Amino acid sequence: MNFSLTLPENREFDVIGFGLNAVDHLVAIPRFPQFNSKVRLTEHRQMPGGQVSSAMVGVQRLGLRAAYVGKVGYDNEGRMLIESLQKEGVDCTGVQIAVGAKTQGAVIIIEQFSGERTILWYHDDGTRIPPEELKREQIVRGRVLHLDGFDTAAARQAAQWAHEAGMPVTIDLDTVYPGIDDLLPHVDCLITSQGLANELAGTMDEREALKKLNERYGCYLVSMTQGARGALAYVEHQFVASSAFRPPVIKDTTGAGDAFRAGFIYGLCKGLNIEDTMRAANAVAALQCREVGARDGLPTEEELREFLA
Repeated sequence: MNFSLTLPENREFDVIGFGLNAVDHLVAIPRFPQFNSKVRLTEHRQMPGGQVSSAMVGVQRLGLRAAYVGKVGYDNEGRMLIESLQKEGVDCTGVQIAVGAKTQGAVIIIEQFSGERTILWYHDDGTRIPPEELKREQIVRGRVLHLDGFDTAAARQAAQWAHEAGMPVTIDLDTVYPGIDDLLPHVDCLITSQGLANELAGTMDEREALKKLNERYGCYLVSMTQGARGALAYVEHQFVASSAFRPPVIKDTTGAGDAFRAGFIYGLCKGLNIEDTMRAANAVAALQCREVGARDGLPTEEELREFLA
């Protein structure tokens, strides 16, 4: 099935990402500890992460041109984030620096036995972005806009500008933020987790949840990631199921969801059909699990093609 979305041509960037960034403190342990116990760390790393900023690294590695719009604190972590994006070739002219604020961070506990992770995060309100701080020219210079909805009012403004400029809007939604009902009608491709889709729709039936979200918000495509099972999408009154790939090595699942979104945007920008786009997204997510952290496993376009072959 082909996408019925039309992307504008001759734009400076393929993708504009507006949303969260973070510095992750990755802590590896053999097994997740019991309550009130003591466990020796086997590894500790400080690495850049964040939903949208990592997705922009993902699409850049896949050969697309990406720009990131967001805000960091005036600290070493903020400097690290900007430098990490610039090193990958992601444009950062839309990044603001908040004096007196701390950059978002997270402690990610990785259980080495399974590769699964638990995330403890914090966010300084000084790095929030209200609509009046957004610049239209930073948003409309791309072919696709990618959001996470954290700064909901600003995300809605960005989505409205994007549609005025003919840009489809994708979103990586992992939390029911206040005001999300006002944002989602301005989104073309909603990608969320199975659990959140069920929560939003008020049903445990996966297919019924996607149908309800489509009816409520009018998104062109609604999709849920399903972990080791892959992903399921509902588009134009049809379901598209896509199986997951087994990662070459499972070191860490951190960033797998961000990687899935990067692979989805890649397929959309490259003109792939929906089935091949979902397949590419699952493959990028699997390859990300090869390495520790939110970005180190993200593949190049050549690596993706070899893996899919």
